[in-house]
Amino acid sequence: MEYHESVDYLESLQRRRPKLGTETTAALLTYLDRPHEDLDCVQIAGSNGKGSTGCMLERILRDAGLDVGLYTSPDLNDLRERIQINGRKIPKQRVREFVAEIDDCIERLREADDTPTYFEVLTALALHHFAAEDVDVAVLEVGIGGRYDATSAVDPVASAVTSVSLEHTDILGDTIEEIARDKAQVAPADAPLVTGASEAALEAIRSETDVITVGSDDADVITREHGLASPIESEVSIAGPKWSLETRLPLVGSHQATNAGVAATLADQVAGVDPESIARGLRDAYWPGRFEVMSTAPLAILDGAHNPGACETLASLVDRYSFDDLHLVFGAMREKDHRGMATALPSPDALYLCEPDVPRAEDTAALASAFDDRAATIDRAGSVLEATERALSAADEDDCVLVTGSLYAVAEARDRWTRLQIPKRTAATEQARNVLTSAAVDAETAESVADETVHRTIKTYLRGPQAERVERAFEAIGGTCVRSDAETAGRRVATVLSGTSSQFRDLLAELTDADRGLAHVAAQLRQTIDDRVDDRADRDRYPWDQTPAVMGILNVTPDSFYDGGEYDRVPDAVRRAREMVAAGADIVDIGGESTRPGAEPVSVAEEIDRVVPVIERIEDLDVPISVDTRKAAVADAALEAGADIVNDVSGLEDPEMRFVAADHDASLVVMHSLETPVDPDRTATYDDVVEDVLHELSETVLLAERAGLDRDQIVVDPGLGFGKDPAESFELAARTDELRALGCPVMVGHSRKSMFDRVGCPSGERLPPTLAVTTMAAERGADIVRVHDVPENVAAVRTVRTADARY
Repeated sequence: MEYHESVDYLESLQRRRPKLGTETTAALLTYLDRPHEDLDCVQIAGSNGKGSTGCMLERILRDAGLDVGLYTSPDLNDLRERIQINGRKIPKQRVREFVAEIDDCIERLREADDTPTYFEVLTALALHHFAAEDVDVAVLEVGIGGRYDATSAVDPVASAVTSVSLEHTDILGDTIEEIARDKAQVAPADAPLVTGASEAALEAIRSETDVITVGSDDADVITREHGLASPIESEVSIAGPKWSLETRLPLVGSHQATNAGVAATLADQVAGVDPESIARGLRDAYWPGRFEVMSTAPLAILDGAHNPGACETLASLVDRYSFDDLHLVFGAMREKDHRGMATALPSPDALYLCEPDVPRAEDTAALASAFDDRAATIDRAGSVLEATERALSAADEDDCVLVTGSLYAVAEARDRWTRLQIPKRTAATEQARNVLTSAAVDAETAESVADETVHRTIKTYLRGPQAERVERAFEAIGGTCVRSDAETAGRRVATVLSGTSSQFRDLLAELTDADRGLAHVAAQLRQTIDDRVDDRADRDRYPWDQTPAVMGILNVTPDSFYDGGEYDRVPDAVRRAREMVAAGADIVDIGGESTRPGAEPVSVAEEIDRVVPVIERIEDLDVPISVDTRKAAVADAALEAGADIVNDVSGLEDPEMRFVAADHDASLVVMHSLETPVDPDRTATYDDVVEDVLHELSETVLLAERAGLDRDQIVVDPGLGFGKDPAESFELAARTDELRALGCPVMVGHSRKSMFDRVGCPSGERLPPTLAVTTMAAERGADIVRVHDVPENVAAVRTVRTADARY
């Protein structure tokens, strides 16, 4: 069974049924050999805030060094988003294997008139995956209520009820008290329930179980939000009976401060996490589509508020920001209280109504009647992406664009910032066939059109109506377009475009003034087609602007894998830096802590003592100086001493790092990495290592952008050898040009790595394969190669420069 067939099978399951209880979920888990019995589970229930709280708890525990499973709902674009371990989605292969295994059990239950629901089966999938990967803690967001929810088939070690309001009264009860008592049934047997509930709801919960309260001055754990620290973070403080902390929280609002207090208390209960680690984890928390600030000029906010209460909270948050006109993009589901939502939201200066591409979406005429005369202008834009594009085009830099009404609307609007245009190599039929297969195109079609795809090829992801329009336009001018919704199981359409440069430019002309948000798609395609290599002559800010740059590695450490101990004295390091520049290095990268397997951690003070004196002594060199560190305090000290670039191999593990780089207007290298220092036993399952790395790096790049960095300042590194086996590392090197889809400079770090054991080159014999990959990377569009042996690699890069007309 293919992945999309597995998803179709899961989504064909009923969503709700009259029967209440956890027995069916228990039957599924029994069939799977009771995976939940080997897990430490945390249940988080609540009317609002349970997803945010789960996200924060997961990040706290992960930053404390634990392997953490997270099960949430709903998703934005892919059911795999619901089930994650350490921030990585469940692999497609695991979904396929699970469906094949559980199918017989589901059919037996169906025959017994006990067919499980979609949520029950996904809950079993999550627990099965978490047990198979041996996570330390599994964080489970409760679906509805608590007593009869599928997640209550587990015996939790800790639990929470975030808040209580009237919801699902047909199942949970007609009063706040009844609903609160139902949710309280998630309470663990051997620990008090943590709750942010108050008043009548809190008293009802107290009647069921012991509690730790979180919230105002009379709570056990006191939380306060002290206002915005920046457009994307608020200042919060949390004080428990024996601990306290202050931090910045990316999830803004007083309600999120309470949720943070609940998450912090659970982390203390479950793993005794210290306050410093809790503060760091909270600042690292990231929850897409929930008051997510995508840009600041204009201010662009995405929030999935879908009921009047959530819209009222959203309005209070928007009111904190200073802006001129409000451009409101609104799309909602048919069954929602549209008038109540419209009344709760701030009055817009311009209203753009849209319909998410789902059957339940309300039409724009009905939405318009809900707003009456509350907007100066109403534009029934139709599609979410077109409405978003019109709002952004009409907004001045001092305006605000707010997209809300449904997570479906937010998911589609978010495409504008996250959609990738991935250049593919299809110089031969076999390459073309592989690209089509990776897009889940069926084998017969891939075989029949492979020859037609031996052209310039770009793979992207569009919404269904967009893909249909692009296909018609491109094929009318002689291009080849192959569409498949199998890879993404129907949410988005993988679209592979192949043609000559002339045909692509004709397509751009067709799309530039098109609707459905295709004008922005055309702008992205134009950037990809023009190719950053082709316009190097117009840029001269960075050494990699006009030609591939060589970054020379200078480890001032006693224990680095290749040259540890050679340059850990300042005079030796200074001499080495000058030698590298004389040999042609365009950048000198100074590292004070080894990331090799088994390396001992170094304190901030010691790392600063290692790197800063060297930076101060070589500040006169006529090349940029980079500091290789994953600690923001070290980066700040190095930049103050004269460094120009921060090379962060952890991929922003330190939440302050992106702000430090932005404050200094420095360049920032972000690497895709599972863990630093490298753990040779830490592995990951990739469906397509290059595209998985691309999509994960795209979210990291967004974080750096929101801190104030431009994409030409953000350098991406695919992290060869960091959580990838040799075959995966070689594939990343071979497909370097695909990383250009991120719109950032690309760095390849491969020098003398153990991946070369794969080609028979042990340590001490790795210079020749290093030079081979340097040559390949430079030819395939890498902007920077990071190496130990500067003279030899400079010669390789110069050869490519001389032979390649692009330079």
